[in-house]
Amino acid sequence: MVAQRLATPNLARLRAWRPDDLRADLFAGLSVAAYLVPQVMAYATLAGLDPVVGLWACLVPLTIYPLVGSSRLLSVGPESTTAVMTAAALAPLAAGDPARYAALAAFAALVVGLLCVVGGILRLGVVASLLSRPVLLGYLAGVAVIMISGQVGALVGVESNGDAPLAELADAATHLAQADPVTATVGVGVLVVLLVGSRRWPALPWPLLAVLAATLVTVWADLEDLGLAVVGPIPTGLPPLSIPSELPPMAALIGPITAIAVVGFTDNVLEARAFARAGEEVDADTELRALGLVNLGSGLTSGMPVSSSGSRTALARASGASTPAYGLITAATLVCVLLFAGPLLAHFPTAALAALVVYAALRIVDVAQFRWLWGFRRTEFWLGIATFLAVLTLDLLVGVGVAVLLSVLAMLARVARPHAAVLGRVPGLAGMHDIGEYPTAEEVEGLLVFRYDSPLFFANAEDFRLRVLAAVDEHAAAGLPVRTVLLNCEANVDVDSTAIAAIEALVRELHRRGVEVSLARVHVELAALLERAGILALVGPDLVYPTLPTAVAGYEARHPTRD
Repeated sequence: MVAQRLATPNLARLRAWRPDDLRADLFAGLSVAAYLVPQVMAYATLAGLDPVVGLWACLVPLTIYPLVGSSRLLSVGPESTTAVMTAAALAPLAAGDPARYAALAAFAALVVGLLCVVGGILRLGVVASLLSRPVLLGYLAGVAVIMISGQVGALVGVESNGDAPLAELADAATHLAQADPVTATVGVGVLVVLLVGSRRWPALPWPLLAVLAATLVTVWADLEDLGLAVVGPIPTGLPPLSIPSELPPMAALIGPITAIAVVGFTDNVLEARAFARAGEEVDADTELRALGLVNLGSGLTSGMPVSSSGSRTALARASGASTPAYGLITAATLVCVLLFAGPLLAHFPTAALAALVVYAALRIVDVAQFRWLWGFRRTEFWLGIATFLAVLTLDLLVGVGVAVLLSVLAMLARVARPHAAVLGRVPGLAGMHDIGEYPTAEEVEGLLVFRYDSPLFFANAEDFRLRVLAAVDEHAAAGLPVRTVLLNCEANVDVDSTAIAAIEALVRELHRRGVEVSLARVHVELAALLERAGILALVGPDLVYPTLPTAVAGYEARHPTRD
C-alpha cells in the first residue's frame, strides 16, 4: 500500500525509459537549460533577489519533479507570477536588507512547500478550480502590467517612482527624455530581438541568444565604462544550504504565502493539463504534493518560491522531449553553469534582464482569449476585466483574494439560478423533454413534471421552491389544474440542510393545496439523505420511482383519464 502511494506517473515513465529516448531528451534538456538561465535570473531580480538565486531555485526542483510529478513535460522553477507575489510579500519585511530578503525568500519557499505537501496529503487538489479561466486571464494581465511597471526604469535607464503600477509607468514616461542612451539601446534592442526572433524562428532559444549577444557587446565595447549596469560578481559553486535560524513574523507572512501556494498550484495544474498528451492524466493531488516537494528543495538550497513555466514547458515539447528525464539533463547542465559560467554571467546587462521580464509579461497577456470570451459570454469577459482592475488598483495579494472571491461568486451565480424545465412528451422522440425547447411537446393532463438542473443547497433552495410553485400557479391560471407535481431529481445529486427545509416546505404547501408530490430518478446518495431527513416518508414511499416512465405510468394508474 505504501509503495502504491509513493508511486507517481513520472516515476513510472522513468522506469520505462529506453536508450532510444536519450537523443530527444538530451536535445530538449539542453534547449530548456539555454532558455532557462537568463530567464530565471531575470525572475529573481523581479522578486527583488540576487540573480543567482534564480539559478539556485531551479537546481533541486528540476531534479525532484521528474520523480514526483504527474506531467511528462512540466518545467519547474522561478516563474513570473510567483516572483511578483514574492516581492510584494517580502519587500515590506526585509527593510532593504539583502541578506534578510534572501533568508525570507528561502523561508517562504519552505512554508509554501509545507502547505502544499500537507494539502496534497489531505487531497485538497480541488483548490485548482478556485480560479476560473476568466479570472486567471484577468489576473495574469494585471500581473503583466505590474511586471512591466517594475522593469521599465531598468529597461531604459530612468527613475521610475509611484505608489501603483500605472503611476509608476506614468512617472517613467515623463522622464523618458532623461533616459540613459546606452542602457536604453541595450534594453530596447534586446526586447526587439526577443519579440521579432521568437515570432519568426520560435524554435530557437532567443532569451539566451539575446542576452549572450548583449553580454558580448558589453564586454567588447566596454559599455560598463559608459554607465551600463551589469549583474556583477556571481557566486561560483552549488547553492548553500538554508536552515532558518529565526522565524519571521508568521502573522504577516501566512496570508501572502498561502496566496503564492494557491496561485502557483493553479498554474501548475493548468499548464500540466494544457501540455498533456491524449490519454495522459494529470492528478491534482499529485501535483500539489510535487509542488510542495520542489518548494521544500528550493527553500533548503537558498532559493525562492517556485512554480512552473509555460514558456519553458512549451520549449520542451517543441524540442521533442520524450520523458521527464529531460528535466534531469537540464539540472545537470545547470550544475555546469553554476560551477564554471560565473565570470560570463557577471557581465549580463541588467537592462537585458529587464527586457526579458517585459518580454515574458507581454507573452502572458492572452488577448485572443479575451476576444473569445467577448464572443462566448460577456459576463465572463467582464469577470476577467474586473479581476484585471482589482489586481492593478489593490494590493497584489489582495487582488489574489478578490480573484478567488470573484471565481466563487461567478460559480454561485450560475448554480443559484440554474436552468429549470417543465417536461412533456414529444411526438416521435423517446423520453420527456423541455417544453420550452420543443413547441410540439405535450404535457400529461394534470401532471407537472419539473426538472431543476443543479444540486440543491443554501444559495438556490428558495429559488427552487418558488419556481416549482410558480409553475403550478401558471398552469392553474391557464386552466390546467395540477393534480401531481413530479420532481425529476436526476440533476439534484446533493442537498444540504437548507435545501431539505425548502423541499419540506414545498411538499407541505403542495399537500395543503391538494396536490400530491412524487419523485423520480433519485440517486442512491440523495435518497439516503432524503430518508434521514424524513422527506421520503412525507412524500410517501409508493410515490418514489426509479425512472420517469415508471413515475408517469404510476400517475396514470392513479388518475386514469376520463373519456
